[in-house]
Amino acid sequence: MWEWYLFLAARPKDLYMCMCTHTCMATKTITIMDDAYTLLLRNKMNSESFSDVIRRFFSRKKSILEFAGAWDDMSEKEAEELKENIKKVRINLNKSIAKKVKENDMS
Repeated sequence: MWEWYLFLAARPKDLYMCMCTHTCMATKTITIMDDAYTLLLRNKMNSESFSDVIRRFFSRKKSILEFAGAWDDMSEKEAEELKENIKKVRINLNKSIAKKVKENDMS
């Protein structure tokens, strides 16, 4: 956006001055699905632009405390099942890593 300012002299001996300023902000056009647009719109505050919403969500550092109590509604049975599944995944992962290490040692 170009803005031109012209200051005219009031008397014949005065100098004329012309000042030009250019304000430019880089922009990018992106294509998003309707559901992503709805999410942005739902999280947009009245005074925010969509860029502000994106910056707010992606530039903040998360604290572990934000997740405190996230599983309050989980029953004891569900919690035990989750723990068992985590143990199984860890055991399988450890076996897989040990196998890869052994294969690399033999090479």
